[in-house]
Amino acid sequence: MQEKSDEQLMAAVMAGDQVALAALVTRHHAPLLGYLYRLGGDRQLAEDLVQETLLHVLRQGTYQAARPFKPWLYMIATNLARDYFKSAAVRQRWRSGDAEEALLHLSDSEPSPEEHALAAEQGSEVRAALAQLRDEYRVVLVLRFYQGFSLQEIAETLHIPLGTVKSRLSVGVHRLRSVLAPVPKGVD
Repeated sequence: MQEKSDEQLMAAVMAGDQVALAALVTRHHAPLLGYLYRLGGDRQLAEDLVQETLLHVLRQGTYQAARPFKPWLYMIATNLARDYFKSAAVRQRWRSGDAEEALLHLSDSEPSPEEHALAAEQGSEVRAALAQLRDEYRVVLVLRFYQGFSLQEIAETLHIPLGTVKSRLSVGVHRLRSVLAPVPKGVD
């Protein structure tokens, strides 16, 4: 039996099917959690935003069957996260986040403690570097490289032209590289 698409499941949810709702939540909870964690660096906040996103999906009834579901879902999550981070105090607290927090997803083959430590350190460095980028670049980078979105899906999610996505991705990668590997003094 073929697995139902997100769009088919959402149509069933809109008709009141609780099994379809459970399938959508099961399918998207972990990826949404990872996305929101990478945006904010706080697991509890990410959990809260996932719950708000899913509640918004249920309550709003704004889904249009002609649109792909996944970009619509991530648009809601992105907008909720942006609303949360508008406060300067919240943004500052987030940027000074907890560097010791473990990574969300471990591989099936259990790495050695040394590999865990190295991955956590690199993850912390990347998270700190991402935190230094403007939101417009950080969101595109996280959607592309952590969530695996196509450029078109990113454009649909953020309601921006494809060319803007490409530009933000290029600039974001360049700025992320410069933050992660700063040029030593005296070298041009």
